[in-house]
Amino acid sequence: MALGLEYTGKRVLVVGGARAARRVLARYLATGATVYHLAGPVAGPAVAGVHTPAFPRSIGAWDALIAAVDLVAIVETSPDTDALIAAACARHRTWLTREIAASVAPVGSVTLIGGGPGLETLLTLGALNALNAADIVYYDRLGPTDRLGDWAPGAEHVDVGKAPGHHAIPQRDAERMMVASALAGLTVVRLKGGDPFVFGRGGEEVLACRAAGVPVTVISGVTSAIAVPAAAGIPVTHREVSHVFTVISGHAPISDTELTHLVGLGGTIVVLMGIGTLQQMVAGLARLGMRTDMPVAIVERGFAHDQRTTIGRLDTIGALATHAGVRSPAVVVIGEVVALASHGDDAAADLLREASELAS
Repeated sequence: MALGLEYTGKRVLVVGGARAARRVLARYLATGATVYHLAGPVAGPAVAGVHTPAFPRSIGAWDALIAAVDLVAIVETSPDTDALIAAACARHRTWLTREIAASVAPVGSVTLIGGGPGLETLLTLGALNALNAADIVYYDRLGPTDRLGDWAPGAEHVDVGKAPGHHAIPQRDAERMMVASALAGLTVVRLKGGDPFVFGRGGEEVLACRAAGVPVTVISGVTSAIAVPAAAGIPVTHREVSHVFTVISGHAPISDTELTHLVGLGGTIVVLMGIGTLQQMVAGLARLGMRTDMPVAIVERGFAHDQRTTIGRLDTIGALATHAGVRSPAVVVIGEVVALASHGDDAAADLLREASELAS
């Protein structure tokens, strides 16, 4: 199927068994086309919303059928039938395309996709191909979803997203749903924000699939730990400034032992999901030996139209974040590399000046 073309009102004939052709049928139905399905000499099960013409038994019957449609999509058929269809399409100048058959194995599969920090242009080609082949997509709020209908046309879309303090669908339930769909023979995609294996609980989902005997693959995504600071002009490493960076989760308070190691390691600290524990973390770092004028940046809503960068120091960032009303999703960057950013936005700079005046 050529994405981007206009199929609304077009008459499309899909040739192939119902199981093998299910994704192609769903995609063309989703575009608003009038869809006809030719399963073979023996009619297959009816598909909702799809017309089922009689199987042609002569060249004349093939001519009549193909002359009546705008496009023929072959999913699977015999070599002889394929040749008949191709010849009839040539005679009537009917567009012919060959589509990839969906899996007909008793057990389907699960693909975990990293959607990156939310900007659709950061999706990989592998991610788009997997979405295009999906029967059902389980997605969360941080993945790029605005054009999910275009990337996975005809697939069922299920929101299993989580927000801070609120889990619409518990993790274990989401895993059971994915496994159940795959065991029913469906091609399942789990679309996650960032990278599935960077604080994305992708490892748990892989283990759940393996335990159930479901084939599972992972398509890595651009992690917000690197991409979001970059969007604010902050490299996580820089020659003669930082040759190491550490990515940590701020979902739960960080222990003094961990903070001590971070102070001793030096380099850049990148904190994901760290707004709720920001005050505890910066106070702990200062108490355990990090110098108080260490540059700190908070980048909110990376790559969104309202991305905002707030820049301060270890001893001012807490007050600055409170004044600015900083909220998740955000990435916190602590280290000398923050000084390489050109500047924060104007609002953040004003708040920084206010915080400095208060401190003095």
